[in-house]
Amino acid sequence: MNAFVELDQLLNPAHPCFTVETAANLLKIEPDAAKMARVEELSAKANEGKLTRSEESEYWSHIYVGKLMSVLKLQARLFLKRAAS
Repeated sequence: MNAFVELDQLLNPAHPCFTVETAANLLKIEPDAAKMARVEELSAKANEGKLTRSEESEYWSHIYVGKLMSVLKLQARLFLKRAAS
């Protein structure tokens, strides 16, 4: 099973683990500029097929973290939308 499917089920909006405050704070989190620059650098190298094993591992870690944050932020938005209703 895909880890993100499991995470999505764990963070089911019908059974939220958020409070209004924690959901709002989560939505304020922005990526670090230095890390984003590093991801762009790794992305360019990946497109050229020039990543070392270490860089490839680092690159995929950034991708997985980005996906996780996207899922968490989506869940937080859904929670806040429902809380406002």
